[in-house]
Amino acid sequence: MKKLLAILLAAMMLLSCAVTAMADEGSEPSWTEYDALIADIKSETDFAAREAKMHQAEDMLMQTYAVIPIYHYNDLYMQRSTVQNVYANLFGFKYFQYATVEGSDTLKLNLASEPDKLDPALNSSVDGACLAIASFGGLYTYDAEGNLKPDFATGYEVSEDGLTYTFTMREGLKWSDGSDLTAKDFEYSWKRAADPQTAADYSYMFNGIKGYADNNLAVAASEDGKTLTVELTAPCAYMLDLMAFPAFYAVKQEAVEAAADWQTNPGAWALEAGFVTSGPYVLSEWTHNESMVYTKNPNYYDAENVTLEKLEFMLSADDTAIYAAYQAGDVDFIDTVPTDEIQNLKADPEFHIIDNLGTYYAAFNVKSDLFAGKTVEQANAMREAFSKLIDREYIIETVAQCEQKPANAFIPEGMADGQGGVFKVNDDAYTYPVVATAANGDELAGYYDLEVDEEGARELLKEAGFEFDDNGMLSANTPISIEYLTNESSAHVAIAECMQQDFAVVGIQMSIRTCDWNVFLNDRKNGNFDFAREGWLADFNDPINMLEMWTTDSGNNDCQFGR
Repeated sequence: MKKLLAILLAAMMLLSCAVTAMADEGSEPSWTEYDALIADIKSETDFAAREAKMHQAEDMLMQTYAVIPIYHYNDLYMQRSTVQNVYANLFGFKYFQYATVEGSDTLKLNLASEPDKLDPALNSSVDGACLAIASFGGLYTYDAEGNLKPDFATGYEVSEDGLTYTFTMREGLKWSDGSDLTAKDFEYSWKRAADPQTAADYSYMFNGIKGYADNNLAVAASEDGKTLTVELTAPCAYMLDLMAFPAFYAVKQEAVEAAADWQTNPGAWALEAGFVTSGPYVLSEWTHNESMVYTKNPNYYDAENVTLEKLEFMLSADDTAIYAAYQAGDVDFIDTVPTDEIQNLKADPEFHIIDNLGTYYAAFNVKSDLFAGKTVEQANAMREAFSKLIDREYIIETVAQCEQKPANAFIPEGMADGQGGVFKVNDDAYTYPVVATAANGDELAGYYDLEVDEEGARELLKEAGFEFDDNGMLSANTPISIEYLTNESSAHVAIAECMQQDFAVVGIQMSIRTCDWNVFLNDRKNGNFDFAREGWLADFNDPINMLEMWTTDSGNNDCQFGR
């Protein structure tokens, strides 16, 4: 039945890129309290109280049902047996600078299609982060075991109250053009990334630094550029993780401001090959939408341990073409394969599945015209109904296929709680609600039962003012027609089609709009959608990373809360 519905409903797919109408404010959840709670969490010095408040924030987020978790991530990739020493971490970052390729000085690979941003302060995608790691650097980085280690810094000192960090810079650092790289470059870069004029999606990650609210970040380089001092508003358990995150990388002021329109287009300096970098590689060739070539940076401080001369990137989002290129020997590393190949590839030693810390989910635009004329409670009920109809196990079994865990909470299992424990484990700070009990007596904790509940969905839709006929289908008097936005990828489209047929069992009509990667990212960010494909890999191992992204002023607040 599911297959038949998929065939019938595929004919309804729309590929246009229309702008979504906006709902009236009466249907939108108030977000002032959430913003205030996140600010309170960021200033909380009692870590037990902080954990309790983060649970409260997740409760508030999940009760909107605008964020619908589907499964918790893991990652797959194919790597030829002749390739060694590529490593990745839980956050999806991939490191190629110490890779070797038997019989070659070049690694040929695919991560994604045309990148959206190469300026590390402006990037907000995982593939963009991997490119930033290949070409820039921060004060700290991650090793092959996922541990933090000094990078452009050699170490740090922290005050007794945990509020002041002083980082000591590595001696002899150079930009790729041979000029000196010092703490002053980090001072400039952080202030630039936090400045509202730069409009960086991740600017909010600097809000734990004193002076952020006044655009006067308390970051100061010493006169000789050998140390960088940072003053915080509260102790930060994940401070060194931030130092390893691309938004905190340094960029060269003269290079950034050499672009004619740098003040109105902050990323203009990094739109073509040849821009100044500081990491293992520099982007030397860029044929847009086709390929990129990164070549070894001789001025990188650890250049003697960078063995490959080139990284050659194939730019494509076509899973079939990417896999064909791998089979033909044209690329040596890919991190996507067609969904219909996964089962056969599981026995291939070149096929790898690794852990990630994140959640694949779908998100509603709370300002969508879909909710026009509804109260907040009715809009929440509508979204909860959608969630009850999604068959997560079917999506995992038929599309994802890599033993992902179905998700009924946004914060993934295994994420730390900031005080030595695991967040999604009941303790004195919080007890998750029990939403179902299995036949063997095991209790399912979270925000909703993972079993499909068609009748429960109908009841919620009735609460929201919708009518049903005798067959349990939406009445022609109160139809629901919704558009789902996703990028062009066979797996993402297949998941969309699964949900499309899940919703159809009660008469909801969902069309699917696919767009190129860059268009998709910007439409989602700007709220040009009803319902969209989403995914969030944690930037560091603390729940605040997955909660502060939903504040009103966050560039990653795709649901448009508080806007």
